[in-house]
Amino acid sequence: MNLYNVFFASPSVRQWCEANAQQGPVSLAQLIAKSGTSTSNGADGWNIPFPSLDALNADCSAIPRTRDFTSGIEHSFLEIRHVLKLVLDPLTQPLSWMLQLSLHVVDIVPWWVLTLALLAVTYGLSRSKKITALAAAIVFCLGFVDHLHYAFQTTAIVFTCTVICIAVGMPIGIAMSKSDRLKSSLLPVLDMLQTLPSFVYLIPLIFLFSVTEPKLYGIAIILYAIVPMIRLTDLGIRQVDGNVGEAASAFGMSWFQKLIGVELPLALPSIMAGVNQTIMMSLSMVVIASLVSAPGLGVLVLKGISNLELGVGLVAGLSIVFLAILFDRVTKASMSRLSMHTQGER
Repeated sequence: MNLYNVFFASPSVRQWCEANAQQGPVSLAQLIAKSGTSTSNGADGWNIPFPSLDALNADCSAIPRTRDFTSGIEHSFLEIRHVLKLVLDPLTQPLSWMLQLSLHVVDIVPWWVLTLALLAVTYGLSRSKKITALAAAIVFCLGFVDHLHYAFQTTAIVFTCTVICIAVGMPIGIAMSKSDRLKSSLLPVLDMLQTLPSFVYLIPLIFLFSVTEPKLYGIAIILYAIVPMIRLTDLGIRQVDGNVGEAASAFGMSWFQKLIGVELPLALPSIMAGVNQTIMMSLSMVVIASLVSAPGLGVLVLKGISNLELGVGLVAGLSIVFLAILFDRVTKASMSRLSMHTQGER
């Protein structure tokens, strides 16, 4: 007799268990119960099993097993998949177009033009000759091992997804900073997005979109990387000195004028920190997104893993590290310039 059988001993409960018995493959616990062998040692109090679905199902077949629970989730998702696809397809199609356009630009523009553009953007954001020289050295190293085109593809994907994260995440962060109720309702969602394993992002998207559509990996990258943008925008605006806001209101500024002219400029260092983290997380997700046809350096990493080519995987991984160092240096230099500019205005 199983340990939890006492909870289902009453005639009415036992009748319910037998009347609503789950149909399907017989589990090992059920076979042991039918053979009269106990799944737990009832005389030994140390071996009490946890009242899991499978343990309770052994005593009452009406209780679903774990496999029935997970199958129910899968079937529920498949039932609404067509509706979700019908709604999400037109909303996410611009993302596919943007990714296709950025990758097409990388394919048709000569490497030296892309290199000059990268160096110009690097110097324009950092205003540092050392960081620009670092960018040139990284480009030379990547080109020397024939990884430059893959690196530009990865950069195009990261840039596109980062722009979308900023465009979507900053308004959400601003709204959170103005409403405690909205913040409390969004925090569980942000916590889930931030802690969900990277591979799990791809599971529902594979059922919704074709692996040939760029939106598949684009959505995964954005969902994974947008969280720091939202959190640090909210944090930056909330940390603005209240006296400054009161002074702006005293001068007759509307809430929008105060937001644009006072709060956002003072919160820019925190917002730029969010941009930095978003870029880093996008870059890390691009590697995982190569499993669903995302081009770039992640393809070489995946090739090294699948073919057990140690050199290919290590060189591609180091190339991603070089890109991450470059992006980090540029964004941090921009943050320093903004902080100095903000302190100068104060």
